[in-house]
Amino acid sequence: MTKFLLSVHVLAAVLAIGPVTVAASMFPKALRHAHSEPGAPEPLTTLRMLHRICRVYAVFGLAVPVFGFATASSLGVLGDAWLITSIVLTAVAAGILALLILPTQEAALAAAEASGTGTPVPNDDSPEPGSGSGSRVPGRLAMLTGIFNLLWATVTVLMIIRPGSTTGA
Repeated sequence: MTKFLLSVHVLAAVLAIGPVTVAASMFPKALRHAHSEPGAPEPLTTLRMLHRICRVYAVFGLAVPVFGFATASSLGVLGDAWLITSIVLTAVAAGILALLILPTQEAALAAAEASGTGTPVPNDDSPEPGSGSGSRVPGRLAMLTGIFNLLWATVTVLMIIRPGSTTGA
């Protein structure tokens, strides 16, 4: 049963988290493209698709910790420091995705759609609508996505190395 749980856990991580990391990483560049071509349908279609991938796969990504806890329980490692660290890093990554990346993507997409229709859209971080020299959202999203990806990479390394592992690797 442990091998089955571990297999599902790893497959869920690859199939759910992988697409989120790729789509979230592509979103800032697509957003810059949308800002450079206001009103063009292709950049907006790309933004919609990337945001949808992030949202849908984030929900599927909930299977990763569910099967991770089941696997850890069957292996008897729930109290190990490397696992607790991985759990905390996973929670931080999930929080960044759910509370920062997805809402920022949604707001940026809405602003890009509105600017494509000729509706004035305030720039982010500007005190008044229409002031400022441009949007800083793509850079902020790139930074948040980089942190999200780094957290997942760290969790992956911890899962492979597993300090105190009996694999001898």
